Amino acid sequence: MSGQSLTDRITAAQHSVTGSAASRTVCKATTHEIMGPKKKHLDYLIHCTNEMNVNIPQLADSLFERTTNNSWVVVFKSLITTHHLMVYGNERFVQYLASRNTLFNLSNFLDKSALQGYDMSTFIRRYSRYLNEKAVSYRQVAFDFTKVKRGVEGVMRTMNIEKLLKTIPIIQNQMDALLDFNVNSSDLTNGIINAAFMLLFKDSIRLFAAYNEGIINLLEKYFDMKKVQCKEGLDIYKKFLPRMTRVSEFLKIAEQVGIDRGDIPDLSQAPSSLLDALEQHLASLEGKKVKDSTAASRASTLSSAVSSLANTGMSFTRVDEREKQAALEEEQSRLKALKEQRVKELSQRLSFTTTDMSPVCSSSASCSSAPAVDLFSTPSCSNGMLKVESDLFYLQNPFQQPAQPNLSAASDWAGERGYDPSLCGILKPTVAYSDPQLVSGGHPEKLVSDDLDSSLANLVGSNDIHWTQPGEKKMTGGLNWQPKAAPSTTWNPVSMPSSFPVTTPTGLVGYSLVSVKYREIFKMNFVLSSSFVYLVK
Repeated sequence: MSGQSLTDRITAAQHSVTGSAASRTVCKATTHEIMGPKKKHLDYLIHCTNEMNVNIPQLADSLFERTTNNSWVVVFKSLITTHHLMVYGNERFVQYLASRNTLFNLSNFLDKSALQGYDMSTFIRRYSRYLNEKAVSYRQVAFDFTKVKRGVEGVMRTMNIEKLLKTIPIIQNQMDALLDFNVNSSDLTNGIINAAFMLLFKDSIRLFAAYNEGIINLLEKYFDMKKVQCKEGLDIYKKFLPRMTRVSEFLKIAEQVGIDRGDIPDLSQAPSSLLDALEQHLASLEGKKVKDSTAASRASTLSSAVSSLANTGMSFTRVDEREKQAALEEEQSRLKALKEQRVKELSQRLSFTTTDMSPVCSSSASCSSAPAVDLFSTPSCSNGMLKVESDLFYLQNPFQQPAQPNLSAASDWAGERGYDPSLCGILKPTVAYSDPQLVSGGHPEKLVSDDLDSSLANLVGSNDIHWTQPGEKKMTGGLNWQPKAAPSTTWNPVSMPSSFPVTTPTGLVGYSLVSVKYREIFKMNFVLSSSFVYLVK
């Protein structure tokens, strides 16, 4: 079955509804498509194993659940995903697998739905056995042989002889399970089994490198062992020789399927004379008659064998280092691509957010670039006629000296528009109210410190503040005075309370006086409204 099935889509949608992103990705990585799990899904699952808030048992159970599927495609991809997480994921994932009594029970798996299912089912059974053995090995020694430190100061080279004799058989069992996969180049016919083979190939290199270093440590201590230990050590070395041959054949298959020759290590076997020297030493400990051999000859044979095995170990190490370097370069290239993409996105955002020029088209249909109008900025006039220093909604301290407006410019502006320039003088009080000493009558006590409301009330109720209108005759209210009728309009002036301040757009605060006549109030509001409209424009 090719492509994602309807069941795959429904299962992924169910996990999306429940909010389990890891389980959803497991479904995406193990679909019915006849191809290896996608790298983006594997990378996300690796990231999940490194997150402390991810439930590792739940992630593993999702993979185990997928192995109960009847399709060989889903089961095989589930095993590959599990193996990939064991190799590249966080160690706590392997620790959880090692803590389980059973992992994959696929020894009787068989997919009869297609002819290809018969062949792939065989490799699924072998592959699951290797993964089970890999988890069991971790449970026995508490570390992964493919990830241990190697070299002269490595784990296997510095291990004491008692522990070494118990550890090497565990490596042998895991190596046997890997080599029992027993695949040929003709069997690698699809992307799924090819992905599994690549993981097994990389494991074989690292696992045999640890195995080889354990044998070197064994040979270096062999002639100093007790009789029982020498017998066990000789048996281990005899089993090592055929496994080296099988590993060499496995690596040849890798070369046949297109793996670079530089990624395949060279195996150098120890001389056959070493086995004779080991057998003679054990026979001498058992009291049997052996050929006379000097200590110098045994040392020479041992040195030659250790040198050959050391060269093999160095070859494996170089291949491993080359793989790490390639992975590092790939990661750097990915980071570089992500960085370039991020810079491109930021530059696109800046092109929209930092542009303060907007096109303005003239009547001749030619567009020019002009600064965009900011509706919330403080209005000002470029010709110096009027400039507001603060926002209309900004409340100034009434006890500080405000900036004086340019009344001459305001008079010119009023004259140009047909208004009486003398009306602009109404905006200017005759007394600077912010200085208590300049108030008419000399009553500084009318301004109450730290009490704005009381100060305003005192100032409004005072008769010492007079507002003058230059150029206009002051009404005195004589006997022959008759009030003129106000122009017909729908607006009815309302007397303002004496304690209510009227804030002008220029920041000057004026106060309505109860004694002001209706005509004066009308003219005052007309001028104030005209000034406010101009400022808004």
